[in-house]
Amino acid sequence: MSDQNESPADVVRALYAALGERDIKGVLARMAPDVIIDEPNRLPYGGVHRGREAFAEAILGGITAHADFTITGTDVFEGPAGIIGRLTGTLKARSSGEEYPLTLVEIHRVENGLVQEIDVYTKNPEGVAEFFAHAEAGADQER
Repeated sequence: MSDQNESPADVVRALYAALGERDIKGVLARMAPDVIIDEPNRLPYGGVHRGREAFAEAILGGITAHADFTITGTDVFEGPAGIIGRLTGTLKARSSGEEYPLTLVEIHRVENGLVQEIDVYTKNPEGVAEFFAHAEAGADQER
């Protein structure tokens, strides 16, 4: 649950901590019910997603359908545009074991102790899309 006395940066830190622990309920508890997440269109789970359920199903579901995601680092900064978060991690295809290093930069708008909006920037969206195409193709071959 969010604490109304937390700073916006602390809210994002707690969201990242829950994500790193694979605590989906904890992640969703840090988001407003009608949160807006804007992912790069090139990604298989790209586009504008509205609501916690859309985040859980479309984004987390899209990422974890064929790969495991491990967070290796987080940084959170408070700035005039909002809270800036940087996530680094590794995607690992379940079908092949192929690994892909992932870097995300996110701008969070936090109000009333909840993340209202996340604008996501991926360092190499084409590379991420290619990784998922290989991971999905490998999973199809295993069937």
